[in-house]
Formats: sequence, structure tokens, C-alpha cells
Amino acid sequence: MNASESVLEPASASLPDSVTVRVPAKVNVQLAVGGRRADGFHALATVFFAVGLWDTVTARPGRGVTLTVSGRDADVVPTDDSNLAARAALALAAHHGVEANVALHIDKDIPVAGGMAGGSADAAAALLACDVLWGLGTDRETLFGLAADLGSDVPFSMHGGVALGEGRGERLTPVPVGGTFHWVFAVADGGLSTPAVYGECDRLREEAGGPGGADESRVPQPSADAALLDALASGDAAALGAALGNDLQPAALSLRPALARTLRAGTEAGAIGALVSGSGPTCAFLAKDAGAAAAVAAALVKSGTCREVRLTEGPVPGATLA
Repeated sequence: MNASESVLEPASASLPDSVTVRVPAKVNVQLAVGGRRADGFHALATVFFAVGLWDTVTARPGRGVTLTVSGRDADVVPTDDSNLAARAALALAAHHGVEANVALHIDKDIPVAGGMAGGSADAAAALLACDVLWGLGTDRETLFGLAADLGSDVPFSMHGGVALGEGRGERLTPVPVGGTFHWVFAVADGGLSTPAVYGECDRLREEAGGPGGADESRVPQPSADAALLDALASGDAAALGAALGNDLQPAALSLRPALARTLRAGTEAGAIGALVSGSGPTCAFLAKDAGAAAAVAAALVKSGTCREVRLTEGPVPGATLA
């Protein structure tokens, strides 16, 4: 698809009564964190991997932007303009100079504040849903630009599959994948603040006095791991498990030491790879097949080290009309 083409077919003269978009969660199978840039963000090289835990966003005609939420952890999701989905609708309307009139409903299944980009996923879904509802036919390049302005993970939620994210994560390059991978996610009680985890990463680096502290000029430029990319391309689960990496994991464990017990429980149950997902606190475990994933999940439940256990596989597509 060329950048000038629309992501979705232009709407007909008769606009729909409602539009529903499904959007997946993500796990960062690699998250290499460089130094803090002048704009306050960190330079990243991260390999995003979309997995089959889905939020669903429905857009209907409304007066102004209103938002309702149902599903898992709905009670802790904001329903005002601080919600990224509402901000997405406002940004799309502002770009086109149209009134932002939409009633958004989010049905949550992605863990909230769990390092799996649930809020970013909802923003991506809202962009696509409002674009169709309002008959705007926005081109791909513009939608991805609006997504990047909303947050570093939002473009990948639109993209899906597997992709290398560079810059602050918003510049995407598709990554070839040779098979399906089986995942188990251990959801912790409560969340972790992404800014707090990055801040702790900086603090730990400064404390260690290693190659750089926090400043971009003193930290090596992050890059994708060739072994990890090869494992994805070949569909080799064992090789991928051995190559998983997250530079934010020490910071997440520093802020939430109990996560070490969760990681140990899943590994001892046979996971071939384990890491904190993104900024946490969800822990991700790679299994060699569906049967092994079920065994890891059962052991995690028995361990009592997490609030909830979810099984799924991937990669899966990004935000898609339902």
C-alpha cells in the first residue's frame, strides 16, 4: 500500500450508524533503551509483537466526545479527555477541521496499565473507527502521523504483526515471522507507571556509573538483536526464548520486587523464555507449543504470584474493522 492510499475504503454517501474496530495487545520481545533525548524521550530499538488479546472500540454518532467502558478492569479506565481514545477522536477531528461528535465505547480485554499497550490500542482503534464513521478516508501516512503524536506505541497498534520500532518506538519497519508463537501472560495486581519505570532505569544507570548514566550522548545507541530477528524469521521458538530482552526489566523489578517470583515460577514450569512486558508489571512467558503453554499457565495459577493468567498466540493483525 502506498502512503497516499487510504487505510480503509472511503465511506459512501450514506455514513454508517456505528463502526467497530478490534485491536490487539502487544509484547516487546526486545526492548533496548538508549539514553534520554533532549525531548525527554529515550532512544529505543524495540521489537513489537502483537498477540491475541483484544480490545474492541465502537464509535457511534454523538454530541461532542463521550466515552464509556466495559470489560476487564473497566472501573479503573478514565472516561474523560485524558483517555487516549478520546484524544484520538479529538486529534482526527482537529486535523480535518470537523466537529468531534462521537460516542465511543471500549470493551476491555487487554490488561490495564500492564505494559501491553492497552491504552495505545484503544487510541489506534478510535482513529480508525472515527475515520470511517465520519467518512473522512484519511490516508495511511496521515493516520500513522496522528497515531505517533498520540503516543509511541499507537502506530504499532495500528500496524500489528511484528515490527521493529525505532526513534521513541514510533518509526516502524515490518519484521518477517516464520510461524506462530505461544504465549502466557501473568497479570499483576495494580499497574506500573511507564514514566516511573523509565525514571528508575535512568537512576539505576546513574547509580551503576556504567557506560553512561541517562544522557543520550553517554549511552550506546540501541539496535535490534540479529539473533532475535533470525529466530522470528525462522519460527524457532527456543531461539526466540533465548533472545528475549528488556532493558526496562531491572527497573520494573526494582519498583516491584515480587515480579521476580512470578518470572521464576513460569520459568520453573517450563517456559522457554520469560521477561517483563514493556514497562510492566505483566510478565510474559514463551512456550514451545500450546500444551506447554497450558502447563505454564496452570503452574502460574498454582504459584499465587499473579492476579490472573492469560494464554494466547501470535502474531496477529493490528487494528481491524470488526
